[in-house]
Amino acid sequence: MAKKLKITQVKSIIDRPKDQKLTIKALGLGRPNYVKIHNDSPQIRGMVNKVSHLVKMEEI
Repeated sequence: MAKKLKITQVKSIIDRPKDQKLTIKALGLGRPNYVKIHNDSPQIRGMVNKVSHLVKMEEI
């Protein structure tokens, strides 16, 4: 069974660079306290790394 990642947005994307806004949107988030579950993959981990100051990630 594949590992899953629970990604929670904890900060707003207001006044952030466009690439960070697009990364948040690609993760399926958009507002603080939104939660999304993704399969664990290098691509998702890279996106989370890019916006790590805006999101919280948990392995489930």
